[in-house]
Amino acid sequence: MTDAGTPPGPPGALDPASIVRSRAYVSALVLAALLGIPVSAVAYGFLALVSALQTYLFDDLPTSLFSGGPPAWWPVPWLTLCGLLVALTIRYLPGTAGHSPALGFHTGTGPVQGRELPGVALAALTTLGLGAVLGPEAPLIALGGGLAALTVRLARRDAPPMAVTIMASAGSFAAVSTLLGSPLLGAFLIMEAAGIAGATLSLVALPGLLASGIGALVFVGLDHWTGLGTFSLALTTVPQAATPTVASLLWAVPVGILGALLGWGIRWLALSVRPHVHRSRVPVTVGLGLLVGLCATAYQVSTGRGFGQVLFSGQDQLPGLVAHAADYSLGALLLLALFKSVAYGLSLSAFRGGPVFPAMFVGAVLGIAVSGLPGMQLAAAIGTGIGAMCCAMLRLPLTSVLLATLLMGADGLSITPEVVVAVVVSFVLTAVLPTPGPPQPEEPVETTVA
Repeated sequence: MTDAGTPPGPPGALDPASIVRSRAYVSALVLAALLGIPVSAVAYGFLALVSALQTYLFDDLPTSLFSGGPPAWWPVPWLTLCGLLVALTIRYLPGTAGHSPALGFHTGTGPVQGRELPGVALAALTTLGLGAVLGPEAPLIALGGGLAALTVRLARRDAPPMAVTIMASAGSFAAVSTLLGSPLLGAFLIMEAAGIAGATLSLVALPGLLASGIGALVFVGLDHWTGLGTFSLALTTVPQAATPTVASLLWAVPVGILGALLGWGIRWLALSVRPHVHRSRVPVTVGLGLLVGLCATAYQVSTGRGFGQVLFSGQDQLPGLVAHAADYSLGALLLLALFKSVAYGLSLSAFRGGPVFPAMFVGAVLGIAVSGLPGMQLAAAIGTGIGAMCCAMLRLPLTSVLLATLLMGADGLSITPEVVVAVVVSFVLTAVLPTPGPPQPEEPVETTVA
């Protein structure tokens, strides 16, 4: 950082003020706004297709076949098929069908190439639609960035790399604009994960935020027009928050520790299994799909509750979990956390999707389990659990605080002190713990998300 007495930077240094005033940058803003419309429409259609596939396979079809509802074994064949289809997609289509979620949430390493987009879409659709425990945020970011970059390259083959990068970022912003409940939160997730700062932050953020705002309007418009739903994370019932107390702040410390340890265990499982996946992609991924299905079956058999809480990203199941938190015994919560975490770790190792929503769900389960402690309110417990788990899995402390507090609605500000404490503890402990798992096979650079 410079002060008034510091000499100006080198001639090649970026001058944000000059760039923003330039005609080329104004054109980039207009293009970002225009790209936000089709990219967000594609993202909405992708989410609608995933939702329809999940509803048909796990609700409508078994209900029509079995009078007593879906049997406990129902997820097993579908998750086995999921493993087969995802493995074949990764093996035979160009690229690796996107970024491996076992390596964490990464952006900013270049947009997906156009020829790799079908593999990214197919692997994500199969992963999410057939019940693996991953979220849609990473595939949407990859698809949005890849589509935007492809559009720029088709319109102008000699487009400067910076222009392609800015438009790809804008496409990613638009694709994930309302998925996390707020366009600003989605944009913040991308920027913190990419490590964008300084002059680059200003230049990239403006087109991205513009595309994100346009994307949010498109999502709302398509919701009203189609009636399919918003596909945005939101709690239907929010626990009433109380003023932070010394007790709640102190309890946030062990919650942060538990979140970091549980997150480390999930990552260790994913990273320990991943080398075996690379050595024998198809049979190992099929076997992992089978194990994920068995986790869901075991949960339903042992608790009498539906297997859907163990499967999927947890985005649709989280509101019901929070609304009926009082109906869960401590034993049921521990079993849910166990089976969901194992299924999450196995899914991270071989499938394609994002790590955010399962981390939020497991964190909410952890928070509800500790909410009975003396002086610990339910809202603060859920917020600290979500924040700690998200930080352990994403290693993005600022985004983790926002995810936990904004999810709790108007009362989110009241629990911010507890969430901050839990996130800081989780972040520090995660950094201190040894890197989980053995050395990992490298991902080709060109297959990572924008």
